[in-house]
Amino acid sequence: MQPDAIIALRRQLHSHAEPGFLEYRTAWVILGTLRSLGVPATTGADAIDVTRIALPPTDAEQEAWARRAVESGAPADDVAWFREHGTAIIAELEGNRPGPTWGLRVDIDALPVDEETAEDHRPVAGGFRSTTPYMHACGHDAHAAIGLALADRLRDGDFAGRVRIMFQPAEEGVRGAQPMIDAGVARGVDRMLAVHLGGDLPTGTVVGGVTDAMATTKWTARFEGEAAHAAAAPEKGRHALAAAAQATLAILGLTRFAAADTRVNVGTFHADGSANIIPALATITYETRSTSNDVLADLNGRARAAVQGAAQMYGVTAETTAYGRAAVSQPDDVLLDELARAVAAVPAVTAFTPKGASGGGSDDAHLLIRAVQEAGGLGTYVFVGASNPAPHHHRRFDLDEDALVIAVDLLERLFRG
Repeated sequence: MQPDAIIALRRQLHSHAEPGFLEYRTAWVILGTLRSLGVPATTGADAIDVTRIALPPTDAEQEAWARRAVESGAPADDVAWFREHGTAIIAELEGNRPGPTWGLRVDIDALPVDEETAEDHRPVAGGFRSTTPYMHACGHDAHAAIGLALADRLRDGDFAGRVRIMFQPAEEGVRGAQPMIDAGVARGVDRMLAVHLGGDLPTGTVVGGVTDAMATTKWTARFEGEAAHAAAAPEKGRHALAAAAQATLAILGLTRFAAADTRVNVGTFHADGSANIIPALATITYETRSTSNDVLADLNGRARAAVQGAAQMYGVTAETTAYGRAAVSQPDDVLLDELARAVAAVPAVTAFTPKGASGGGSDDAHLLIRAVQEAGGLGTYVFVGASNPAPHHHRRFDLDEDALVIAVDLLERLFRG
């Protein structure tokens, strides 16, 4: 696939950005492209276990995004398939000689960001600004295009082993990798990679292995009490909102750790009722993060204790549910050495750092990397600079599209050995 075609794919995906697990049009484009290339592709239960998705989209959300996908050109039958069976897709390419099985995760979902409308924003000037309320403000459109370009280049089979390209939904919120792992996509993988563009790095820069990612868990806590008249019979009520408020403050005040960096946040707070009613229901969402998997487990336990303690204080019940998670992984030196050799064959790479920082974000691709490492394989998370003019998740986020070609050239060289 030539550079112009790679960029055109990225722009097509950018203009139709979709949320996690609702990437119906995106999945249709990916699957259709793979089929047109003659590349074997797997969907459905062999790509993702939809029964393992925590807090899946509501029926109303599915209906709205399915309708939008059909209106933008996706066939209704294909959209219905993805709606029922999930939007994950696996492309597997066989080499012409023995060798390892490589895994490559590329994510495909977008963010609830209203994209910039000014004419100096390149997607506006180029006519590919998002037409939906979502935006590819983290480069996942580019990642999906990279995966498709690699599938095209490697379909000649002139490499050792096999390459399994995993098009993952719902990276935002770290929800998509685990149900794909539950479907078995990491089994048999010897070397697992994830690639990410941007990172506030200049085009031409490559970091072979990110070392400062944070493990995280995303939670909901639902408090259930009993409604009562706030003036006539307040003693008969059980104040769910007050319990949720107490839990919020307790979570935000959790003890920090000497052994690792930690972060906590309460992001949403909802309660029903009115000013003269003791509220019976309240829900919060919160997250925990740490640079250590073990510290995160401890932090999660403390946060659950804070929720249950607040519930007990106000005589209500509380239920916590984890709906997303990511781990910490560290790159394997063998892969970093192989990346260094591949970099040497790509003239457009002007700076290579074997290990480096990414700003401390979280990505559930590390779950895939750890799954392979724990089974005896190798893994790393690669960053490719793209001179992004605004930070990730910002409405003016964009990429130097030359970075897509650099990433494809680098990964192709790595897989061909």
